[in-house]
Amino acid sequence: MARGKSSISKTLVWGLLILVVMGFGAFGTVNFSGGVSGIGSVGDTDISTTDYTRALQNEMRAFEAQTGQPMTPDQAQQFGLDRQVLAQVVTGAALDDEAQRIGLSVGDDQVAEALSEMPAFQGPDGKFNRESYSYALKNAGLTEAEFETDLRHESARNLINAAIYSGTALPDTYVDTLLGWAGETRSFTWARIGRDALETGLPVPSDDELQAWYDDHIDQFTMPETKVITYAWITPDMIVDSVELDDAALQAAYDERSEEFNLPERRLIERLVFGDDAEAQAAMARITSGEIDFEGLVEERGLELSDTDMGDLTEDALGEAGAEVFAAGSGDVVGPLPSNLGPALYRVNGILQAQETPFEEAVPQLRDELALDRARRVIEGMAQSLDDELAGGATLEELAGDTDMELGQIEWNQQSDQGIAGYDVFREAAQQVTEDDYPAIAELGDGGVYAMRLDEIRPPAPRPFEEVRAEVAEGWDKDKTTEMLVAQAEDLAQQIKDGASFEDLGLEPTREERLTRDAQIPEMPAALLPAAFEMTEGETRALPGDGAALVMQLDGIAPVDRETDASKQLEGLLRDRAANSVAQDLFRAYVTDIQERAGVSIDQQAVNAVHTNFR
Repeated sequence: MARGKSSISKTLVWGLLILVVMGFGAFGTVNFSGGVSGIGSVGDTDISTTDYTRALQNEMRAFEAQTGQPMTPDQAQQFGLDRQVLAQVVTGAALDDEAQRIGLSVGDDQVAEALSEMPAFQGPDGKFNRESYSYALKNAGLTEAEFETDLRHESARNLINAAIYSGTALPDTYVDTLLGWAGETRSFTWARIGRDALETGLPVPSDDELQAWYDDHIDQFTMPETKVITYAWITPDMIVDSVELDDAALQAAYDERSEEFNLPERRLIERLVFGDDAEAQAAMARITSGEIDFEGLVEERGLELSDTDMGDLTEDALGEAGAEVFAAGSGDVVGPLPSNLGPALYRVNGILQAQETPFEEAVPQLRDELALDRARRVIEGMAQSLDDELAGGATLEELAGDTDMELGQIEWNQQSDQGIAGYDVFREAAQQVTEDDYPAIAELGDGGVYAMRLDEIRPPAPRPFEEVRAEVAEGWDKDKTTEMLVAQAEDLAQQIKDGASFEDLGLEPTREERLTRDAQIPEMPAALLPAAFEMTEGETRALPGDGAALVMQLDGIAPVDRETDASKQLEGLLRDRAANSVAQDLFRAYVTDIQERAGVSIDQQAVNAVHTNFR
C-alpha cells in the first residue's frame, strides 16, 4: 500500500467524524437479517448496507435541519433522497476502487496525527485518550478499524478530487469572451404609449372571438389539483369571549407589569467619554466658546454618533450624572460629569415625560391579553381528549357537535391562503394528506388545534367558460388594445428612424445609460432590456407592453471596461465559475469512466431491505 505524503485535512476529518458519529443517531442502528451485508459493488469495492444506511440517515437529518420538519423514510423516497444517496455511495465506491487500483492511500502516521488532533478523542490533558476514542466509536456503532478505514478512503477520495479541481485552468480567450458578453452595456431611449393614445375605439368582441381567446389561454383558467378537505378547528379567538376573568386576576397582572404601565421620566442621551478631567474640561470649553459642536468632537475622535448613543435612560440609571443631565434642556451639552468609563460630556437629545396608566385604563388591554392566554391554556388542556376521541372512532362532525370546535370544508390547492389555509402548518399538512390518513389533532401555531380529513382529490380542470367570461373579456380587451397600440407605435418608430425626435411626436422619452444584461431598473418594462441586446446601434423598434406599446431606440453600444473594479470582480467570478463548472464536468466524466471500466452492480432487493428496516 502506498503511503500518502500529505496530511489529512482537519476539516475533512472532523466532518467525517461528525457524519459517522451522528449518522446512527437519527433512527438507531439498523439491524439486517438474512445475511444482507452489501447493496452492490463497483469493481472490486463493495458498497455495504452500513454505508448506504448512514448516508441516507445523514441526508434525512440535513433535510430536517433545513426545513425544521421531521422526515419519514417514505417521504425520503418520495423526494428522491434514496436515489440521490445511492448515486453518492456508488460514486464514493468508484473513487475507492480507483484509488486501490492506482495504489493511492494515506499512511498510518497521518491517520494517527489526525486522530490525536480531534477534540472528541482527547482526555482532560488535551492529549489523545484511547478510552475517549473507544467510547465515541462504540456510541456510533463503529470499530476502530472501520473508522480508520473510513478516514483512509475519504482522504484518498479527497486527493483525487483535489487533483481534478486544482488542475483545471481555462484559456484567457474563454474568460474574455464571457466577460465581453456579460460586461457589455447598452444605452437606449424609450417611451410608453398608453391606452388613451388609441386613435380608434376598440371593437366589440364576438362570442366566437372570446371563446377562441379562452381556448388559446386555457392555462390561465385551469384550476390546479384540488383537495376537498373537511376539518374541525378551534383557536383562542373563537372562545376568548367565553373566558371569564375576575378583578383579582386583572389586578395581579397589572401589578406584575407595573413598570410597563408606569414609566418614569427619561432622557434620550448621547455620551462622549474622555481619558481625564482636563481633557473633558477642554472639550467642554471649546463647545461653550462655539469653536466646535458635539458632532465635531465625536468626528475628531474617529467615532460615529451611533457610538455615543445610550438610548433613553432614567435619572437613576445615570448615577452621579443624573441630576445635572436631567436639569438640562433638549439639545444641551453638560459636563464633565462622571460615568463608569471616566469623565464624560452628555448631550440631551430628547425629553420623555413620565407616563402613568391607571389600573382602570389598563383593564381592556389586560383583559384581552389574559383572556387569550387563558383560552390557549383551555385548548391545550382539551387537545389530548380531542385526540383520544378521534382515535376512538369519533368523526370530525361528531367532534364539532360535542365540543367548541368548528366544522369546515375547503377546496384546497396551492393557491389557497384564506381562513384556515392561512396557516403554514395547515397548508403543509394539506399538501401531504392522503385518503388513507386518519384525522388527528395537530397544532396551528397560535394556540389553536385542528384535525383534517381528505374527502376527494379533483384533478386539474379548466373553469367553465361562462364562469370566467368577464375575465376572458378583460384579457381579450387588453390584448386587442396592445395589438392596436403596437401598430401605432410601429409608425412612430419609423418616423424616429427617419429623423424625428420623441418630443416631436408628443412622446415622453426616458433615457437609460450603459445598462448591462442583468440590470435591475424599477418600473422599466421587462421587454426593453432583452430587445436592447438584440438591436444594432441606431435601430428603432415597437414592442408590446401590458395593455400598452413601447417605442425604443438604441443609442449606443459600449464594450466592457476592464479597468473598473466591478469588471475585475466580474472577471474573477466568471473565471472561478467557469473553471468550477469544467472541473465538475471532468469529475463526472472521470467517475463515469471508472464505473464503465470497473462495472457497477446494485442489488435492488438489498436496497429495499434497507428501506424496510428504516420503518
